[in-house]
Amino acid sequence: MANLETMTINMGPQHPSTHGVLQLVLELDGEVVVKATPHIGFLHRGVEKLSEYRTYHQVLPLTDRLDYLAPMHNNLGYVLAVEKLLGISDQIPERANVVRVMLAELTRIKSHLVWLATHALDIGAMTVFLYCFRERERIMDFYEKISGARMTSNYFRVGGLSADLPDGIEKEIRDFINEMPDNINTYEGLLSGNKIWQKRVMGVGVIKPEDAIDVGLSGPSLRGSGVDWDLRRDQPYCGYETYDFRVVTHTDCDTWARYKVRLDEMRESCKIIHQCLDRLKPGPILADCPKIVLPPKKDVVNTIEGLIHHFKIITEGFKPEPGEVYVGVENPKGETGFYLISDGSPRPFRMRIRPASFVNLQALPQMVEGALIADVIAIIGTLDVVLGEIDR
Repeated sequence: MANLETMTINMGPQHPSTHGVLQLVLELDGEVVVKATPHIGFLHRGVEKLSEYRTYHQVLPLTDRLDYLAPMHNNLGYVLAVEKLLGISDQIPERANVVRVMLAELTRIKSHLVWLATHALDIGAMTVFLYCFRERERIMDFYEKISGARMTSNYFRVGGLSADLPDGIEKEIRDFINEMPDNINTYEGLLSGNKIWQKRVMGVGVIKPEDAIDVGLSGPSLRGSGVDWDLRRDQPYCGYETYDFRVVTHTDCDTWARYKVRLDEMRESCKIIHQCLDRLKPGPILADCPKIVLPPKKDVVNTIEGLIHHFKIITEGFKPEPGEVYVGVENPKGETGFYLISDGSPRPFRMRIRPASFVNLQALPQMVEGALIADVIAIIGTLDVVLGEIDR
């Protein structure tokens, strides 16, 4: 057997195709990847520790900056967790829930547009980038009119919304959603039949369903491996169980499958937004509850008994006690969850975040092993990671 001589190189943390300050240490045999080791920590923000020194309300702006391409989803997951902790989940007005769903789905489209634009650009397709950002700008215009900010929008509040929708915005959103399916067809027409695109994504980054589940993949990356799991349907929140939509899966398990899943998800989001617009009726946007509500106190915190309880969470599954809560939402990249522990004060005693990008990144070494260096770029793109929530 011939001796195998390998070379170790760094990709990143400044490489434009790592989509943030991600360093990959690649061990190569020629141009074939033998091993890949992701290194994070260049952007660490300490959001979870910062949250312990802020009131529940003051934590909200920190969540926008996690996955900064999907700020509304981060806000939503956090406020749902706090509302459950306070015991007011069933008091959220119908109008507030409908607006939350509508903006969450607009955010899903916006996030997928950035993913498709940058993924295509990484592989060499420039035109799609320009088209996707054209539509993204319109959604950011809606963000600005509704919340006052285009990028890190902060609109959801514990108990409802910060303000009602501005006059005329519903018609603008409906016009946009009516046009969006044709735009998605245009993106697909530019890429799907292109032989270069097919060769760059078909059979690249394969991960089988059982491996995807074992490594903790979620969102489009999981459904691209044929696993039929979506929190909007399987653990519904904000009334998602009352909406008619399809959970999109593809069974090819490769970069092509994940590309197709996200295109179809944008189409399904358009359907959900249409239903939201049809349901919007005048009404309150905040829960009818006292202005000051303190959460229940968890009996066991920061003690030996507390350590035993957390060990049981790991080994036996999460069975929350009064004063602790976990809520996950279907972020465009996968499950984003917030785990809160209360000591009865206006501040979280502990907060931990389950970010989709961080967990999905675990699959990268397995997906790139045996691939070419050029395939590494396509595989990073297909996972759609954002370092803001990885180095939270």
